[in-house]
Amino acid sequence: MTLFAAVLLAASVSAIPGPGTHYATDAYPGFDSEAGILATPQKEPGLFWWSGPKMETPSDQLAWARACEADDSIRAARKAYEALVAQWPSAPEAAVAQKALADLEYGKARDYIQAFAEYKYLLDFYSAQCDYDAIAARLYETAKRMREAGKRIMFFPFANTTDVRRAFEAVVRRAPGAPYVAEAMLTVGELREEEGYYERAIEVYENLRNRYAGTPEAKVALKREAAARMKVLSDHPYNRSRCQDTIAFLKMAQLSGPDSEFRTALTAWLAEANALIEDEAYAAAKFYDSRTRTRRSAINAYERFLNEYPAGVHADEARARLLTLQQEEK
Repeated sequence: MTLFAAVLLAASVSAIPGPGTHYATDAYPGFDSEAGILATPQKEPGLFWWSGPKMETPSDQLAWARACEADDSIRAARKAYEALVAQWPSAPEAAVAQKALADLEYGKARDYIQAFAEYKYLLDFYSAQCDYDAIAARLYETAKRMREAGKRIMFFPFANTTDVRRAFEAVVRRAPGAPYVAEAMLTVGELREEEGYYERAIEVYENLRNRYAGTPEAKVALKREAAARMKVLSDHPYNRSRCQDTIAFLKMAQLSGPDSEFRTALTAWLAEANALIEDEAYAAAKFYDSRTRTRRSAINAYERFLNEYPAGVHADEARARLLTLQQEEK
């Protein structure tokens, strides 16, 4: 058992089966909350006889389900495993049946969306009765297959983009110390961008850099975060605090030892961000140069602008207007 699985299992205080206490509950900025609609509901027996178990005991039901699977009766095997878990959730056979159901969906059925749901259920309700590390790794592989399948059938950027992103988020939460988690978080950030939520993507990238500093994924996250910040800045340019925050970030990135390509991009982005904030400052100065304002307020505004941007692109225009105002005042 690896360290991250041992820590997660040691944190469990509820009896099995039971949801939710066997993985990290730390806040993950940029992720959807697993409370409410994203929580894993416990399976319950069906209301009708045909949805219930065929056999009288969980051991016999498990044998029946395996027999159905051996005969390649996928639908019957799926129903039999499902009925066992719902009818006898605390029986030792329940965890075995739940894993068998997940493996069936992953292998023979190749329904990766359903397979992900079943592996997730196994970790949430039977974490102490399965090989946690192995199932968490399979959960990650299933999430990647979900994304690959989605690209093949071209469902991006429709609703399933969100489902796939949430799958990767679930992996991160359930295996925070696994070696593939930083990579999974990169995917979450990328999917946030595909959804058009660049500010949420920035939160994911920043969290990744803080949690897994020094990793190759953190370096990639820094580049993607810089590009995402510039996207947000271009979409919302008239925000001085955002401009200043972006400039500070880009300067920090310049100190991180970027490669030549990234360094060139940072230089260009810094010039762009500085130009935006200078434009905003010049527009603010011109605001005071109107019929509704006094000449002295306009002079003060242009003087403040020139003190801050003496060599800016609007400096000559500001000096000329300032000189005119000063002469008029005399």
